[in-house]
Amino acid sequence: MKSGFICITGLANAGKSTLINSLVGEKVAIVSWRPQTTRNKILGIVNGTDESGDDYQVVFIDTPGIHSAKNHLGDYMMKSVEVGLKDVDGILYVVDTAKGLQKEDYEFIEKHAEGKPLIVVLNKEDAVTKTTMLDVLQKLTAFPQIKAVVPASAKKGENLEPIMNELLALLPEGVQMFPEDMFTDSSMRFMAAEIIREKGLYLLDKEIPYGIGVYINKFEMREDKPIYEIDADIVVEKQSHKAIVIGKGGSTLKQIASAARKDLEEMTGEQVFLTLYVKAKPDWRNSDYLMRELGYDIKDLKK
Repeated sequence: MKSGFICITGLANAGKSTLINSLVGEKVAIVSWRPQTTRNKILGIVNGTDESGDDYQVVFIDTPGIHSAKNHLGDYMMKSVEVGLKDVDGILYVVDTAKGLQKEDYEFIEKHAEGKPLIVVLNKEDAVTKTTMLDVLQKLTAFPQIKAVVPASAKKGENLEPIMNELLALLPEGVQMFPEDMFTDSSMRFMAAEIIREKGLYLLDKEIPYGIGVYINKFEMREDKPIYEIDADIVVEKQSHKAIVIGKGGSTLKQIASAARKDLEEMTGEQVFLTLYVKAKPDWRNSDYLMRELGYDIKDLKK
């Protein structure tokens, strides 16, 4: 069989997490319209059989969006990208075609096109004109080292098969690295924290979403009935943000909990009793200790 690792990367908000979810066919990464949604290096696993009848296993590594770090959390995210690019069989670079090629896109492609095999996905093709698409394609001719360029719409799931075909051509002969029924290596505790954070990203305004973290205090099933009890802290950077996350009469926190509960029940396949608390931990994104508490440990990336 063929098997290997593919790193998905690109600028913030290019649609990488939407693409990995579409390729895997399961929700392995949270999604929002806000840049810097993904903070960790996340694996998504696809098993299948190609047109020749050979089995394959593609392990996608979803990485945070490339951006200029402004705090320790940003440093951690960029380290995640750096680690994600190591020891892979290919790179899937995602471009937000609606924004055209940015200076940072050029810089990344120029730096990596001579190294690992590089495939460029021109995402959001459904949101651009043919003229815009042709303009981007023309500019990419400056990089003949690129293995393939594939226009696609991750949101609509369009043109995913050509992407997979190009990736399979890069994979070496190998062995199955993960069980066939496994689609991510992330634990349910990790996914629960991410789901809660995702709902906060949708419901909170302005700068607050970038300063929230989620810590799972309890994740266990009741002994007497199949109900998961999940207690979690939503951590904010300022005391003034705490009241905003809670909302008038607890309205905002209830909305976050209600939306998260639906996804958590879908993930676990059981009823979920979710309790959320809000805690202020000033400037936690610049505290290595608090970042480790919330699951962002630089040391983990070096393993």
